[in-house]
Amino acid sequence: MDKQQIKKDIMDAMHFRHATKKFDPNKKIAEEDFRFILETGHLSPSSFGIEPWRFLVIQSTVLRKKIKDTSWGARGKVMDASHFVIFLARTAKDMNYRSNYLMDHYKNVHNYPDEAIQSMLPMIENFQKEDFDLLEDDRRLADWASKQTYIALANMMTTAAQIGIDSCPIEGFSIAAMNELLRKEGLLEDDHFTISVMAAFGYRVQDATPKSRRPFEDVVKFV
Repeated sequence: MDKQQIKKDIMDAMHFRHATKKFDPNKKIAEEDFRFILETGHLSPSSFGIEPWRFLVIQSTVLRKKIKDTSWGARGKVMDASHFVIFLARTAKDMNYRSNYLMDHYKNVHNYPDEAIQSMLPMIENFQKEDFDLLEDDRRLADWASKQTYIALANMMTTAAQIGIDSCPIEGFSIAAMNELLRKEGLLEDDHFTISVMAAFGYRVQDATPKSRRPFEDVVKFV
């Protein structure tokens, strides 16, 4: 393993990546490459391994048009990007320590024995009640899940950059309006999900400007 080459490749990808504002509508990402990007999101870490997300790959032109009309941040991207992804977060219906989702997830995905599940749930209960104070209202649990979707988003954008594919994260939307659109499309599964963030993937039509960042010493503190 050539560590220096790997480090250079990663840093090159970081400088290549930028929030692409305009995509080339005539250039499409190969199916194999986009599946690879999605898999890095799929393999991303999550709190207690609960995978509190779903990735909606929007292929329908009709639905993309509805997103364009609903989200101001998507207007210049959703119709031209090769691929467009909506990141959903699970709501309190699934995130509460007593939920059927968690029981099923640990039993049938992680294949934990019943005694292991019964010993783990009190730990999650204490975390949600005491450590992060998540049970005050349902929004806090949804926000906790939403924060975790950004781990998958970051991994997917970095992976894309490493193989020469552009991306743009999008928060320019009304949560209520987008949820209403997705609810009408039958994509929130009786409000077990809520929209978290969106991202466009494809190929840029113009070069990016060099990155500008605050000084490293201002951002990183060794204490």
